[in-house]
Amino acid sequence: MQRYTILWADDEIDLLKPHILFLQQRGYDIVPVNNAAEAVELSEARHFDVVFLDEHMPGMSGLEALNLIKNSKPNLPVVMITKNEEEHIMEEAIGAKIDDYLIKPINPSQILLAVKKILDNRRLVTEKTNQSYQQEFRKISMAFLDEMNHEEWADLYKKLVHWDLQLDRADSEMAEVLETQQVEANLNFCRFVRKRYEDWLNNPNADKPLLSHQVMKKKIFPEIQSGKSLFLLLIDNLRFDQWKVLEPIFDDYFTIDREETYYSILPTTTAYARNAIFSGLLPSDIQRSFPDWWVGEDQDEGKNNFEAELLEKQIRRNNLSIRHHYIKIKKLEDGRGLADTLANLYKNDLNVIVYNFVDMLSHARTDMAMIRELAPDEAAYRSITKSWFEHSPLFDIIRKVAEKGHRLAVTTDHGTIRVKRPVKIIGDKSVNTNLRFKQGKNLGFDGDKVMVATRPERFFLPKPNVSTAYVFAMEDQFFAYPNNYNYYVNFYKDTFQHGGVSLEEMIIPLVFMSSKNPNA
Repeated sequence: MQRYTILWADDEIDLLKPHILFLQQRGYDIVPVNNAAEAVELSEARHFDVVFLDEHMPGMSGLEALNLIKNSKPNLPVVMITKNEEEHIMEEAIGAKIDDYLIKPINPSQILLAVKKILDNRRLVTEKTNQSYQQEFRKISMAFLDEMNHEEWADLYKKLVHWDLQLDRADSEMAEVLETQQVEANLNFCRFVRKRYEDWLNNPNADKPLLSHQVMKKKIFPEIQSGKSLFLLLIDNLRFDQWKVLEPIFDDYFTIDREETYYSILPTTTAYARNAIFSGLLPSDIQRSFPDWWVGEDQDEGKNNFEAELLEKQIRRNNLSIRHHYIKIKKLEDGRGLADTLANLYKNDLNVIVYNFVDMLSHARTDMAMIRELAPDEAAYRSITKSWFEHSPLFDIIRKVAEKGHRLAVTTDHGTIRVKRPVKIIGDKSVNTNLRFKQGKNLGFDGDKVMVATRPERFFLPKPNVSTAYVFAMEDQFFAYPNNYNYYVNFYKDTFQHGGVSLEEMIIPLVFMSSKNPNA
C-alpha cells in the first residue's frame, strides 16, 4: 500500500503528538514544523501529498502561507485548521482553493477523515462503485429474462448510463463487465423493438411510448404559459449520456423540473425524426400533406429545410394562438449572432432553437482523422461534447435565458451508437448512403441480423417504388457492401452513426427546467 507524506504546520505542534502518532500508526509519514515560513520553504523543496496549515501562527499567517504554497504548487492539497469561525476567514481560505477546512478543537478521527477524503478518495470511490455495480449487475441481468415494456426499457437504459458514468469516473476495471452487459441489453432491446414497433404505429390500443411526432403536442405545447417565454433547445444527435454530462452545467442556472425520455421514430435520422417532431406527423404523412417540403433519399438537397414551416402548420392545426420563433444554428457565427440578439425573443411565447453542432461533430469524427483520435470511445465523445458546450455560444445563450427568468426545455431528435460490426448488404446505385439504414428495391441482406420493413406503409415511411423496402441495422452493426468491403470496415468501424435500432439512438432525453434567478 502506498505511504503518504503529510507536512503539518502549527505553532503548537508539540501538543499534537497524539494526533501525529495516530496517523503514523495508520501508515502516514508526518513532517511537523512550528511556523508557516518553514512550511512554505519545505513545500517548495520536497514532495508532500498534503499540507495541514494552522490559520493563526506568529509571524507569517496560515493564509499567507496558503497563497505562497498554492502559487508554487497549485495542485498540492492543503487543509486549513483554525479556531476562528469568522466567515471572511473561511471565504478567503476557500478562495485560495483549500481542499478542506477544520475547526479546532480537532480529534484524530476528523484528521483521518480529511486525509482519506483527499488522498484515498479515488481508491475508496472506486471500491464502493465496484461493489455497488456488482450488486446491481444481477438485477439488470435478471431484467433481460422478463418481458419488459417501453417504460421499463427506458428505466433500464438510464441505469446503464448511470453506471457507465460512475465507472468511468472511478476508472474501474468493472467497465469491461458493464460493456458486455450493454451489448446484451441492446440485443434484447432490438428484439423488443422489432416485435413491437409496427404495433406502436398502427394499433391505437397498444402500450406504446411517446414518439417523435407526438413530442410538441403532448409535451411542449402544454408547457406554454403567458408571461414568460419557453425556450425549446434541440441539440441534434444528443445521446442520453451526453445530456447527463451537460446536466451539472445547466444545474448552475436552472432547476431541473422533470427529466423524461421519449422514443425516436425509425429511421433515427434528422430527415425523418426531426421533421416528425416539428410537423407532428409521421414521414409518409408529411410527404403526402406537403410534397414540396419532403425531400426523398434519391435527392441531394437538404432534407430539413422546411422545419419552421412544418412547425407553423402544426401550431395552426392545434388551434394555438402563440407568438413563436424558430431558428437553426449551423455554424459558430450563427450562435454568436443569436447570443447577441437574444433579447429580441423574450416577447415570444415559444422559441425553438435547433443547434447542429453535435451532428457536425459526429460526422466530422467519421471524416477527420484528428477527431477520430480525440474521440475513440463513448467517454471521450462525452468529454468533447462537454468541452465544446462550455466554450460555445450556446452556453452564453442558456445563461441569458436563465438570467431573464425564462423556462427551458432541452431535447434532441435521435442519438448515435458507436458501430463495431459490419453487416453485408447488396443494392444498386440508387440505395441511400446511410450506414445504419437502407432504402431501396431488391436489397440483399441477412434477415436474421436486421430489422426489415417490407411494407413501408406500416412504418409510415415514404414508398418511392412498389418494391421499396427499408432495412435497419441493429445493435452496434453497420452496413457494408461486398465491393470495397475491407475499406468500408476499416474506415467506418468505431465511428458514431445513427439511423438504426439501439438504445442509444432511440431512447433520448426530454428535460424541463426553470430559472434559478430569484430576481427575474
